[in-house]
Amino acid sequence: MPLVRFLVTVLVPFLLALNPAAARPQEPPQPIRVRVDRVNVGAIVTDSSGHFIEGLQRANFHVFDNGVEQPLTDFAAVDEPAQVLLLLEAGPAVYLLQSGHLQAAHALFQGLSPDDRVAIARYAEAPQAVLEFTSDKNAAAAALEQVPFNLGFGDLNLSSSLGKVLDWEAGVQGKKSIVLLSTGLDTSPVNDAGRVMQRLKIADVRVLAVSLAAELQNAGPVNKKKPATENSAQMAQQFEQANQLLKAVAGASGGRAYFPASAKEFREAYAEIAQLVRNEYSLGFAPPAHDGLIHSIEVRIDAPQNSSRGGSPFPYRIDYRRAYLAPPPQ
Repeated sequence: MPLVRFLVTVLVPFLLALNPAAARPQEPPQPIRVRVDRVNVGAIVTDSSGHFIEGLQRANFHVFDNGVEQPLTDFAAVDEPAQVLLLLEAGPAVYLLQSGHLQAAHALFQGLSPDDRVAIARYAEAPQAVLEFTSDKNAAAAALEQVPFNLGFGDLNLSSSLGKVLDWEAGVQGKKSIVLLSTGLDTSPVNDAGRVMQRLKIADVRVLAVSLAAELQNAGPVNKKKPATENSAQMAQQFEQANQLLKAVAGASGGRAYFPASAKEFREAYAEIAQLVRNEYSLGFAPPAHDGLIHSIEVRIDAPQNSSRGGSPFPYRIDYRRAYLAPPPQ
């Protein structure tokens, strides 16, 4: 395919050679300061088919702070509107592949509830808002189709862009999710990935990452200036790093990463995401210590019994934030 040939021969080798971090001075890490007097934990519980498990009660949940179980001060099966920020990589690869991948994103809008609100932003060197939060899904679909893309070569600062978007989300109330549509390629300064992972672990924002790189990864090398084996190894390493970054970003926030390879798989991924952002249990507990340190969170459930399986508990998966920053000493 001419499209794939262009991407592999021109775009990917360029990104492989990029190393902007080496030329940039690294800023010292900044401390994260968030005061928490009540810890909110959104928990999504699904069965082996990915369907949300309804009907769980407070007694089904157990929350642990640094390994010590804490009494729940609040519990609710949240049905309030979801706040979904669609963050789209706006580089040349996505521009050339967008026709199929972005059309499938309409399945996300169709799966949301009427009251759920959607915003859209793009990123390359830095994030830029495209559409403010709205419950008008038709307006969101129209805005997505008009997203401007960078056609020249430049930075794809995924980690640093996510950090700025987390700043934006700090002022948003309610259930918050970032749906990240990205190849996973990242030219951010070296320290930015570690810093954004730390922020995601303690933030109340869930990231659901959808890889847009399947066609690139499956294309195979056609650059005749390098031996096929060398080119293939470089590409495979680059894309493996990109995939691992998307998994890490999603996992740190209690979200999920998807790697669809066909239009059908894209539609299925977006349909599942629409269900996940609408359905979660809200758990709350009082922080047991005011020490200003990061505390780990673990959520366990007593799974309901499934009479169709002879009374055995049916398999489940639970996604939730993994840490929080305790209040400083008073």
